Amino acid sequence: MNTAEMGDGVSGGEIYFSNNYHDQCEQYGSGAGFQFDFYCSRCRDTWRSPFEPYNRGRMAGWAQKVSGFTSGLLGGNSYSASRAVDGFAEAGWGSARDEAFRRAIDGAQSHFNRCPRCTDYVCDRCWNAGQGMCLQCLPDTAAEALAARQQGLNDAVSDRSYAVGQQSGQSFDVNTARQLVCPQCSTETRGAAYCPGCGHHLAQADPCGSCRNPVPQGAAFCPSCGTRR
Repeated sequence: MNTAEMGDGVSGGEIYFSNNYHDQCEQYGSGAGFQFDFYCSRCRDTWRSPFEPYNRGRMAGWAQKVSGFTSGLLGGNSYSASRAVDGFAEAGWGSARDEAFRRAIDGAQSHFNRCPRCTDYVCDRCWNAGQGMCLQCLPDTAAEALAARQQGLNDAVSDRSYAVGQQSGQSFDVNTARQLVCPQCSTETRGAAYCPGCGHHLAQADPCGSCRNPVPQGAAFCPSCGTRR
């Protein structure tokens, strides 16, 4: 990776790197140290830099525990002591992290390649070494040929299936009322005449109590015999 051509600046512009990395550094505690994940812009595979301990942060974490323990025994206030050890760790954090970042970038250079066309950084598996470009900008010809053949097959089958569906649609009764959810038990019916969950007769108007002919929903009188509902 060419650190002079990256996007995000660090430490007043002395270090540059694109946004395809994750900072895994920890400032305090037993796990205090520096580590960075760099990932391929195409396949997202990740290379992680070796862990470098941050001894000030580890000492500060240890001192905080000791301070809290002794304060509890003696009944004192550990706040000022905690602030002191925090300041000790913070004092050297920024410069130490920048130096660790420089070393991590040096290590990442052998794992990634910068495409001159799209300026993305990709791993060796996503790099067309013969042409000096990434596979996103310059795809592998054999792979593209196989993909195009499969896409052509899928498109042809899709067109034929669509035609069969159109033919089948000619016999589908589009005028019949259907209920996709049973009003009695809320089971999905998939347009069936009877509910598969409770057997309720679906999409049927209630019969008139007098003449048994269907009465439209919301009607106050039977349209066949005039009986009030």
